[in-house]
Amino acid sequence: MSTTVLVGIQWGDEGKGKIIDVLTENADMVIRFQGGNNAGHTVEIGDEKFVVHLVPSGIFRPKAQCVIGNGVVVNPLVLIQEMAELQEREIRFDNRFEISTRSHLIFKYHSLMDGLKEQQRNPGEKIGTTKRGIGPTYADKASRRGIRALEMLDISRFEKRFRGESEYYNTFFKSYGYESVDVESEWRKLKKAAEILTPYIKDTVLTINKAADASKNILLEGAQGMLLDVDYGTYPFVTSSNTTTGGACTGSGLSPKRINNVVGVMKAYCTRVGEGPFTSELDNEDGEKIRKIGREFGATTGRPRRCGWFDAVSAKYSCMVNGVDKLAITKLDVLDSFDTINICVAYEVDGIRCDDMSSDTEEIARAIPIYESIPGWNSPTTAARSFDELPKNAQKYLIKIAELVNAEIGIVSVGPNRRQTFYA
Repeated sequence: MSTTVLVGIQWGDEGKGKIIDVLTENADMVIRFQGGNNAGHTVEIGDEKFVVHLVPSGIFRPKAQCVIGNGVVVNPLVLIQEMAELQEREIRFDNRFEISTRSHLIFKYHSLMDGLKEQQRNPGEKIGTTKRGIGPTYADKASRRGIRALEMLDISRFEKRFRGESEYYNTFFKSYGYESVDVESEWRKLKKAAEILTPYIKDTVLTINKAADASKNILLEGAQGMLLDVDYGTYPFVTSSNTTTGGACTGSGLSPKRINNVVGVMKAYCTRVGEGPFTSELDNEDGEKIRKIGREFGATTGRPRRCGWFDAVSAKYSCMVNGVDKLAITKLDVLDSFDTINICVAYEVDGIRCDDMSSDTEEIARAIPIYESIPGWNSPTTAARSFDELPKNAQKYLIKIAELVNAEIGIVSVGPNRRQTFYA
């Protein structure tokens, strides 16, 4: 029996979906433990490409049971659409998919509130939210007025709660002259969604722990990266949930005693979507080259990602907080054509060298990267199927960044396809 947590080490978009897909080969259960449909996991299987936003990536393994845990915020309308699209492509859900009764639901008023709050922020204070309603839903959860999935099991109760909350929000929106919710239109859609989702709504804390008791192989996946964690990330330019190994416990109902392996996923370089400090960002030809080769555009929003050299300072911090046992390093192939590759090994803040990441986001924003340069390999890695088949300089690069973050290399990815991934 093995319980593994897969966490993103950077700002998300590290390729967790692909690594989850690789790890699920032997998984009996895959659990999504935080976030909502503000992130997308891309999986390429043969000639087919899939993008999932809420459904766990293990859905592509016919024998894996998939669970949306209590730490996830779920938009019912988005979920039924995603399920329908997957079912049209012959992906099966029956008897292998569950949604936690405790997961909180996202509604139209949450998305509107997300947009209004972002609109009210001063230019330098904008978060860069996807406006999917994630933050306001977690805010409702914390203020104890949220609507949970279990309420869909009683349609009259669900309707009463939805209408009441919509009225509350509409009063607020009208006071600002802002768009309000068309309650009747939204309710018609939600009633249909509830009918579709009701068979899947279960007390997943029991399901998950029974699987652990039965010595099943369990895999937990998050949505965003560690540096977007609401406690440990570059606050306030973060998401609204805990993206860490600790978040996997609270977002699933598994005891920390059950977890015996943590895999940290990171790109061979860095990217970030949205606002916030990014010390190793490249606003030049190298950054554009990485974006173009790596196809660095958001799976959910389509926004171009900000690109930069590998940041060992923030990655070391992430590995420490998450207790990473093994690294899964993705997109090594994107660096194949660089003569020289830089690694950010420290920051300079106000003239002082800093080897550790600060908790003060303003300090991070002032940081100047201190780079160590190493020679590139200038040859393709996409055909490699083992560590020894990589060019020598590529091997040296991987060993170097692993040493800098105090973790061991476990998996290397050299392309988007399932076949282009191997254990080191």
